[in-house]
This record gives sequence, C-alpha cells and structure tokens, in this order.
Amino acid sequence: MTQPTPMPTDPPPMIEIRGLKTHFFTDDGLVKAVEGVDLDIHPNRTVCLLGESGCGKSILARSILRIVDAPGRIVGGHILYRSADGRTVDLARARPGSRELRDIRGQDIAMIFQEPMSSLGPIQKIGRQITETILLHRQMSKAEAREEAIEMLARVGIPRPAERFHAYPFELSGGMRQRAMIAMALCCQPRLLIADEPTTALDVTTQAQILDLIAELKEELQMAVLLITHDLGVVAEVAEDVAVMYMGKIVEKSDVFGLFEAPKHPYARALLESVPRIGMTGRDRLPAIRGMVPHPLARPSGCTFRTRCDQFMPGICDVREPVLKPCGDGEVACFLHSGETADV
Repeated sequence: MTQPTPMPTDPPPMIEIRGLKTHFFTDDGLVKAVEGVDLDIHPNRTVCLLGESGCGKSILARSILRIVDAPGRIVGGHILYRSADGRTVDLARARPGSRELRDIRGQDIAMIFQEPMSSLGPIQKIGRQITETILLHRQMSKAEAREEAIEMLARVGIPRPAERFHAYPFELSGGMRQRAMIAMALCCQPRLLIADEPTTALDVTTQAQILDLIAELKEELQMAVLLITHDLGVVAEVAEDVAVMYMGKIVEKSDVFGLFEAPKHPYARALLESVPRIGMTGRDRLPAIRGMVPHPLARPSGCTFRTRCDQFMPGICDVREPVLKPCGDGEVACFLHSGETADV
C-alpha cells in the first residue's frame, strides 16, 4: 500500500452525501437498498466501497447519477455536487431529465458499469458510441472526436484501436468490451469517475494497466474516484479512503491504512480475515462469516449485522440501531466502541 495523500482542508468535498435513502417499492414490500448513507468524496482521492453482493454499493453509485431503475427512487437525503465553477447542485433534488442533470452526467460525473454487454448499445459500433459521448460534451469536430476515441481505445489497452473503432460490441470479447466501456467513461475527462467493478472481466496484466490509467488521469485531472470492488488487493493498491457497506448502510469509514491495520467493525474484520494469506497450505481453512445476508424484506431489528456477529450483545444490538460515530481516525457504527450497556 502506498502512503495516502493528506486529506485536503480546502477545497471542500466534490460530493457530499447526507442521509441518502434509496428504496424500491416492490409488489412484495419495501426494499431499503440504501438507508441513510453519509459519504464525502474529495478531488484527487479514491474512495473504495466494500461489501458483499447486494449490500447497496451499486445502487448508491447509481443514485449519484440519478439512474436508479423503477420501482426504485430516492426518498430522502441530499447529494451535494460542487461544480468546477463553484456552484452547488443537489443531485437528489434535480429534476429527472433536466438539462442541468444531463450536462453533469457523462461530462462531470462518469460511470464504468459492471456489465458492459448490457451497457453498450448492441447495434451501434463501438467508435460511434464513444464519439457521440465526446460530441455531446466537448467542443470538437467529428474528425477530432474520432481521433480522440481511437487514442482512448489505445490507452485502455485495445490492440489495433483504429480497427476496433468500427467493431460492434458482440464482435469483442468480454474483456475488450469492458475496456471499451472504460474508454467511453474516460473520454470526457470527468471530475468524478464512478467505477463499478471495472476490472472484473480482465486478466491481471490488463487490470494493472487499467488501474494505472485511472490513477494517471486522477493525478492529471485532479479527478475523484469512487471505486466499487470485492478485490481487497485492489483496495490496498489504489484507495486512500474506504467505506464498508452492509445492508444499505455504511458501518465503517477509514483511510486505507486504518482499515487494513485495525478494522473496528466486526463485519470489516470478518471481510479481511477471509482473504488468503501467504504461507497458507491446502489444509488451512479460511475463516468465513457465519450465516447469510438477511432477506431485504426481513431486516433484523437493531443492528442489521447482529444475526451473523460473534460479538452480539443481547439487549443492546437487537434493540437499538448503531449510528456512525468517530472512533480513532475513522468512524464506526458498532456498540462495541460506544461503551453503551443494555437497557435495564
């Protein structure tokens, strides 16, 4: 892990998320996918979101861009975006489809989606999709946009980019489609890049190239990065800040050194303990988090992690809901660090 850059005191965060709630109103009941999230994203820093599948990471990312599919919608909270000219826009309150929101989406804030095959248009060539994005947000001619698109395809490691420019998505492998999706997200030089498992379909060599490219552009453009990943090796390599999510809530926030050296929430500790270590043999068993993630329509009372926690305290964890509080150099939502006792 590299030493993280110092937290900036000025300017303020590019994105301030406060009390964000995104719910899905299904026929079976209410699903609280994101429930009261607070998160800051600073320029030239990478924030990694950690957590098991289904904990709300991708819905949080989609909420920032206001692209949550029905029947989901933001029902509370604020997403304050500070633009380059100093204006503050509450994305959670922006009118869907408005010009203001469309100008921000794709130009100021771009996203690399987890499934490139479903995100890329199947009947349009790769080059056309990238140049459309460039022409929409940047002052360029069609010829200049074409050259920019080919250059970006080359930068993300696509061989013979001038030929691939004319390819359809179904003519490319999964890894090549993922790289084309990354090129589309980076072509407008966004101020915030949201990357949802951006290297899942890539081999380790290409993965390293993509992460190096994102890091290079982050420094060059003072770009903020929100990275969603299950790979703790990637987190250790690229993150400055880490937020751990469980069932729609952030249960721990810390810088990357604090999380890896002294995780405070039992869930964060369990995630780190489940990673293979050098020196382990075939007979060694990895620790596993017991139980299963509760059904989203049957959230436990009190702490949502209590049904799987080995340090569960009856009368406290099942009665009250913990909130994020300062703990050391970070924040944690756990009664183990609050000094509270059971109600008498």
